[in-house]
Amino acid sequence: MHHTPLLTTLAVGFVLAFVLGALANRLRISPLVGYLLAGVLAGPFTPGYVADQALSTEIAELGVILLMFGVGLHFSLKDLLSVKAIAIPGAVVQIGVATLLGLGLAWMMGWNFGGGLVFGLALSVASTVVLLRALEQRQLIDTKRGRIAIGWLIVEDLAMVLTLVLLPALAGSLGGTSDGGDGGLLMPILLTLGKVAAFVAVMILGGRRFVPWVLERVAKTGSRELFTLAVLAIALGIAYGSAVIFGVSFALGAFFAGMILNESELSHEAAENSLPLRDAFAVLFFVSVGMLFNPAILIHEPLPVLATFLVIVFGKSVAAYVIVRMFGHPNSTALTIAASLAQIGEFSFILVGLGVTLNLLPEAGRDLVLAGAILSILVNPLLFIAIDRLQARQEQKAENDPGVVQVEAPDLPPPVLEENHAILIGHGRVGALVSERLRKDKVPVVVIEDKREKAAELREHGLCVVVGNAANPDVLNQANITSARWLLIAIPNGFEAGTISSHARAINPNLDIIARAHFDAEVDYLEQNGANLVIMGEREIARGMVERVEREDATTAPSDDHLPQSA
Repeated sequence: MHHTPLLTTLAVGFVLAFVLGALANRLRISPLVGYLLAGVLAGPFTPGYVADQALSTEIAELGVILLMFGVGLHFSLKDLLSVKAIAIPGAVVQIGVATLLGLGLAWMMGWNFGGGLVFGLALSVASTVVLLRALEQRQLIDTKRGRIAIGWLIVEDLAMVLTLVLLPALAGSLGGTSDGGDGGLLMPILLTLGKVAAFVAVMILGGRRFVPWVLERVAKTGSRELFTLAVLAIALGIAYGSAVIFGVSFALGAFFAGMILNESELSHEAAENSLPLRDAFAVLFFVSVGMLFNPAILIHEPLPVLATFLVIVFGKSVAAYVIVRMFGHPNSTALTIAASLAQIGEFSFILVGLGVTLNLLPEAGRDLVLAGAILSILVNPLLFIAIDRLQARQEQKAENDPGVVQVEAPDLPPPVLEENHAILIGHGRVGALVSERLRKDKVPVVVIEDKREKAAELREHGLCVVVGNAANPDVLNQANITSARWLLIAIPNGFEAGTISSHARAINPNLDIIARAHFDAEVDYLEQNGANLVIMGEREIARGMVERVEREDATTAPSDDHLPQSA
């Protein structure tokens, strides 16, 4: 057998991540837990196969670059500014409280100040993936509390980006390893900020013109492969160039590459085309992080693990709850924000990895953060369930007892009031053509879109949009499917469309469901799940070609009068 450690590491990592991620999803917990556990199984601290640690580290670095590129690509200054009055001060104070709690715990374990600072900061920032999924499942993204949670998360992300920039420069002063020289504390900070400022200036002055120009030229070629390659080349090229030329981290370079791309009119297509690769390497990043986790800490150090878990789930959540209430927001909003932030994820892993590399954080600190992340992500859905039950109990008590003060009105997404309308699932290339034609024909349209940035753009163009995954019956109900006349499923995934069609048919038996497919198996599957009409692109193209040939043949064929007479 050939010695192929890279291929083996990728194969085993993907297979274990798929199996355990699917199992986690089946158990209604975040697939991130499955990915981390897949890494634990492939790591050196469990029996059986052990992945190549050096390769895993490089794969994790690539995962970090693509993760940060995705953060920049979806960075929304508009989302932040809409809730800046509470999100900015709230997130800053909450980060401070969580960091102090982490510092206190680190001091009790005998760590130095630098290790405690990294540890506390890692416990202060929530996972973007977990938070957005929790909000989407509960139809909260379009609500005021959902927007506050997202704005709060943006501030946390920006704070962590700044931390990743400054930490290497400060490491020597904090008791770790630094390449900032002997210029004391001020010189390394000034030098780092100067490099970052130069990089940002180049990106703003040159990148904002050059990157969109390149994408527009590539898009005009009509080659999807070249466009996807251009997006990845820009992300990785800027990340690498920022490190080589300006001495800033790969992560910061990738983040700014995403931000520059976000300003392009082709940003949505760039995000969509790069998503499969970003998702794949994000999964490998979590697997690589899991490989570094020593599960023995759960047995040998149960009290520090419990304390770390309590800081994440209760310490920072209580701080967030108190802050939101002090700003005058209702109890339901405060509880939602508190539950949304009661977990940690990808930025925490990036930060502790950097802390260990700089000799600031002991490896035990990384194990504690990983244990706290897994436990908090497992518990997070339970917190939302508890909040829902508490809210329902308060509402019922208010209804049954007239003396009880009424609870605040629930913060719900804006209702869809359309009737006899068409619900359009997805607004990509096919969906955009469909909605344009329907609007010209004065047919009322409600679009269901799972990407909030795309949804915001569609609303700016006057479309009625519901944010969420249409496979969720609650999202269909939000689009007022009981009063709809048509359901047009324009997403390219035929089997996901089948799930949507099945749920829609159960809610509204009289609905006229039209879907698209690429294969015969998808056609059969969609028809079995309630679709009235399934259009397969390849068949329609072939039919159009044949009809054109037959029509041309009929008009040019000689008549009987001109046919030669037989002898």
